[in-house]
Amino acid sequence: MLAERTVTAMIPAKDFARAKAWYADKLGLTPAEEYPDNQGATYRLGGTPAFLYPTPLAGTAQHTLLSFSSPDLAADMKALRAKGVVFLDYDMPGLKTEDGIASFGPVKNAWAKDSEGNILGFVEGM
Repeated sequence: MLAERTVTAMIPAKDFARAKAWYADKLGLTPAEEYPDNQGATYRLGGTPAFLYPTPLAGTAQHTLLSFSSPDLAADMKALRAKGVVFLDYDMPGLKTEDGIASFGPVKNAWAKDSEGNILGFVEGM
């Protein structure tokens, strides 16, 4: 029943204006739709809607909120670092990054936090 329906990614923001500015300045994203009184903004990410909305619970999840595909992760990371995006480093069983990149065979992953503390993923080869 649900297999053919559109899925919307939900992006929580403690400070909606700050988050909207971060997504514009750091990732170059512009909302496709904005709602009155800063109640939310919808982005179109590769055809998938992503809804940025205000909530005091933003940044509390300890997992990847959403991932962006990348044809060249190293080049994307270089461009994002130039805009001030800081990539996370991990060193734990099953997950170790080198210069912010974790390799799983042909798949490479990197993670960064947005202005609200949400973890965003960047993935090449998947």
